[in-house]
Amino acid sequence: MKFWQQRERAVETLARETGYIRKPHGDRLKVALAFPSTYYVGMSNLGFQTTYRLFNDLDDVVCERVFLPPKQELQALLASRVPLITLESQTPVSEFDVFAFSVSFEWDYTNILTLLRLARLPIHAAERNPRHPLVVIGGAVTFVNPEPLAPFADVIAAGEGEVLVPALVGAIGAAASRPELLRRLARERGFYVPSLYEVRYGEDGTVAEHVPAETGIGLPVRKAALPVTDTVEPPATRIFTPDTEFGSRLLVEVVRGCANLCRFCWAGYNYLPVRAFPAERILRIARDAKAFSNRIGLVSIALCDHPEIERILAELAGMGYSISPASLRLDDLTEPIVTLLRESGERTVTIAPETGSDRLRRVINKTITNDEILDRTELIFASGMENLKLYYMLGLPTETDEDLVAIRDLTLQMRAIMMKHARQRGRVGRIVGSVNPLIPKPATAYQWMPMEDPAVVEQKIGRVRSLMSGLDNVYFTIKSERHSYYQALLSLGDRRVAPAIEQAERNGGNWRAAVQETGLDAGFYIYRDRSRDARLPWDIIDGGMKSEFFHTEFEKSLRAEWTMPPKRLKENARLLPTLA
Repeated sequence: MKFWQQRERAVETLARETGYIRKPHGDRLKVALAFPSTYYVGMSNLGFQTTYRLFNDLDDVVCERVFLPPKQELQALLASRVPLITLESQTPVSEFDVFAFSVSFEWDYTNILTLLRLARLPIHAAERNPRHPLVVIGGAVTFVNPEPLAPFADVIAAGEGEVLVPALVGAIGAAASRPELLRRLARERGFYVPSLYEVRYGEDGTVAEHVPAETGIGLPVRKAALPVTDTVEPPATRIFTPDTEFGSRLLVEVVRGCANLCRFCWAGYNYLPVRAFPAERILRIARDAKAFSNRIGLVSIALCDHPEIERILAELAGMGYSISPASLRLDDLTEPIVTLLRESGERTVTIAPETGSDRLRRVINKTITNDEILDRTELIFASGMENLKLYYMLGLPTETDEDLVAIRDLTLQMRAIMMKHARQRGRVGRIVGSVNPLIPKPATAYQWMPMEDPAVVEQKIGRVRSLMSGLDNVYFTIKSERHSYYQALLSLGDRRVAPAIEQAERNGGNWRAAVQETGLDAGFYIYRDRSRDARLPWDIIDGGMKSEFFHTEFEKSLRAEWTMPPKRLKENARLLPTLA
């Protein structure tokens, strides 16, 4: 691929956009912001769009975007040795001061390395010098376990962008040299500089300790988080383009955090405390964006935790928006909310029973029963909704075959309710189920658990498929055990997983070969009970929750005991003294 072809493609892309920012470079700090996937996916990512706005809101910063090229274009670019350029000014990434990555998914780790290679930068932090851009990796995955990415990052930003972006820019402006900058950032909340820590391992191969290079460097690194959301702009789509996964839909974050404390959910723990964005700001953004979109997606782990959610939905419907919420928490669904969604044009509701068994829901602290699920299902279909999307999991602690049969039985009961209302309307909808094997995630109550044996998982997948086969208007997809295996490796690994990431990037994503060729014992990370480990790889990041709390929750899980969620935001703050 020629340089002029890249420029031509960038200009064509910008011509279909509304809302991008173009600034003269001049003496401004130049940030190339990358999403390690294609433009089609990246421009639908709210965190990426928000980070772009946060950088460009600063007068002395110019931030431009870069994405992984589509497959055919990528191969041509790799073969041509033409440097990767940004969208806005078509400037080579290597000429920027900062190369920042917004990373949401473990599967994109290899794409980080590909983008570094396309930019003609060394992939290892140890091989870079002050003439290279500062490589900063942030995003949702860095809250949880940044260690597999540690050898590739100059700086890892752990926390929320509203706090991290101005702190990063301020530190860069105050530092006289790259070494001074790294030391300065290592003393700031939310910044992990891997090169300033030595990892020591025990004889059994477990992490023994992280040792800072000098005094004053944070150990652990405390996550950066907004204490309140009253004075900040809600994250929202700022650049509209038809060339995205969600089309020209306006996305707005409504509530951050979730008080339910499901024991498997890293997002629920790591985005605490619950903070609602002001209704007036959400509605103003929606009014301003109406010229560009007639559909709105409300982003939240727990939408109905917003104290003014009914008012927000009513006013959005009054503006003429078709409203699509994220997965709705069943215990907060009310008749006014479902009716407002239906009247806005929505036809599908997404809920997450996780399992068909009341007992197993107590194990994972999903504080709702089958009777309540069926009651809400009646409400959903009686309100005129036609389709239901469900999320289930396999491989939960203490799971038995009876629990798998319960998934089928609960789905059948929901289908019966759907069919009853469909006959009255003369139109039949669908129930679409998604089933995923449990990956014990860092910074959750299950962080010490091994993943279930792959043969057992495959057996359970086959069992669920057979139970669900032949049901009219019911469609289930089940993620493969192999896919979950490598995702678990990236979630639960430490720095020693990095060579396998490199090899998978070189061989086109063949993870099985990458693990074998690098001699990595993947089972050590995935199938080992970690309850006796003195230290876990991700303990380098302090997400706010105490280890004692997770231990207590794990023990309650095995006894199938609920921890009922706090009902007030002040109680959530009490759980997280380190965020105060």
